Amino acid sequence: MVSSPPVPSFERDQVGVLLRRLRERRRFVQVVAGPRQVGKTTLVLQTLARLGTPYVFVSADEPTLRDAAWMAAQWERARVEARGAAGGAVLAIDEVQKAPHWSETVKRLWDEDGRSGLPLRVVLLGSSPLLVQQGLTESLAGRFEIIRAPHWSLAEMRAAFGFDLETYLTFGGYPGAAPLAGDRERWRRYLLDALIETTIARDVLLMTRVDKPALLRRTFALGCRYSGQILSYTKMLGQLQEAGNTTTLAHYLELLTGAGMLTGLSKYAGEVVRQRGSSPKLQVFNTALMTAIAGSPDVTRDPAFRGRLAESAVGAHLVNAAADHDLEVFYWRERDREVDFVVSSGPDLLAIEVKSGAARPRQPGLDAFLRAFPPARPLVVGGDGVPVEAFLERPVRAWLTG
Repeated sequence: MVSSPPVPSFERDQVGVLLRRLRERRRFVQVVAGPRQVGKTTLVLQTLARLGTPYVFVSADEPTLRDAAWMAAQWERARVEARGAAGGAVLAIDEVQKAPHWSETVKRLWDEDGRSGLPLRVVLLGSSPLLVQQGLTESLAGRFEIIRAPHWSLAEMRAAFGFDLETYLTFGGYPGAAPLAGDRERWRRYLLDALIETTIARDVLLMTRVDKPALLRRTFALGCRYSGQILSYTKMLGQLQEAGNTTTLAHYLELLTGAGMLTGLSKYAGEVVRQRGSSPKLQVFNTALMTAIAGSPDVTRDPAFRGRLAESAVGAHLVNAAADHDLEVFYWRERDREVDFVVSSGPDLLAIEVKSGAARPRQPGLDAFLRAFPPARPLVVGGDGVPVEAFLERPVRAWLTG
């Protein structure tokens, strides 16, 4: 068994899921996908330790990209372990999307083991969900199962680190950064240097052609500052002081969405064409990104910023759930009437108004939305509705189905 350094124990539900799948020994590649610093490596190492069978754990996250020969060599190491153990062995490859043509190599080696009957199970980890999904779709159709590892919820951060609501709004759901919460500046530098810049430089720029890297970075910063607000691409270009192309800006926002950092919600209209053509509502996946970009302000002294964090925390709870479930998240606006979030899953439609205390230039639009879309159920979060903390503690599916 290949040794690895000890890791902190902040177990997630996905540990049990992966453990059950590996014990079943069915012929599926297990893929753990999610953004950086949400505990994917820890999750897999804890699972392998509990599984109790030989394993090889390697990472393709190196300055020089690993090639197909490197991957084949690691695979052979794991095959040796599998032949020598009655229960077989496991090969786990971290940051698999960094290896060129990884999906084709995995398909070839996996199929070889299937024909020979070798009891080797494979776990792939990827911190760029979009790139991982592309590789799976192109080469590994019918051969994989995905375990998605989203940003940590309030309930998870409370159980692992004792976070209350205010701490969670400020420092978000990054478990690796949680021990630094007592030193705001050190926490902020860690977020900016080790997480945000690393994700942009190594998960986006290194893997995808980006003609204007500076514009991509400024787009991300703008999205963090305006999370929870609707901005047209033209207005965003004006804020960025960029005489660029709105199509380029939309593409950069898609890349940031694929990295699990920032997304643009579409307007709900019941018509796909109108949804795609709408101005996006900017939404971070983790409120820690907002506070890091803003300079880590003390929310107890800035009620307006605290209100923006609360609304963005509700949105982050929704978009992280959408990445792991069969549901979609939108916003809705007609004239001066707006619904903060619309969650759709099959016949279920949930309209959410967030009363966060943030200044709002428009009127709530729940009544107007319910008249336009009668099947929808309304939900008010904050104020005289469901407390923000209570909403964040429950899975989104529980609110969607009632």
